[in-house]
Amino acid sequence: MAFSQTLLPEFEEEMKNTRKLLECIPDGKLETQQHPRSITLAQLATHVAQVPGWTKHLLDEEMLDLSPDMKPFVAASRAELLAIFDRGVVEARGRIRAASDEYWQTTWTFKIGGDTVFSMPRAAVMRSTILNHLIHQRAQLALYLRLDDVAIPGMYGPSADEKPLVAAQAI
Repeated sequence: MAFSQTLLPEFEEEMKNTRKLLECIPDGKLETQQHPRSITLAQLATHVAQVPGWTKHLLDEEMLDLSPDMKPFVAASRAELLAIFDRGVVEARGRIRAASDEYWQTTWTFKIGGDTVFSMPRAAVMRSTILNHLIHQRAQLALYLRLDDVAIPGMYGPSADEKPLVAAQAI
């Protein structure tokens, strides 16, 4: 089976879970900062919303070189976060479907200010820097929301805020 075909079901599941969490973000708490060294809820949520869109850079370009003094965009509302996320997912899905196994094995490079951070096969970047990174950042976002007493949806089963599985089975 082609890599794209094995990747797409996992991609779809993680995008569904990520969107559920982004839908929980309260507009009135976007400037919440859980710790003085932490970024705001809006900054973290924007980062999470943008990760699927990185697939475009991964599959359309040979490398990405970010400026060290780059100022990241920060969304101003849940609606804007969801629009960014949805657009990135649609773009990523099409590119994943179209990529051949041979192309997934070609090297992609990430740089900051001309200095190489890493060079890896595109398939490895998709797994580590896009999917795994998204899951990691999504967990941080869930913690931010939990600390603000926002109900968290389950990702791989019910969450503590949802009807427990055991209770649901007893009905």
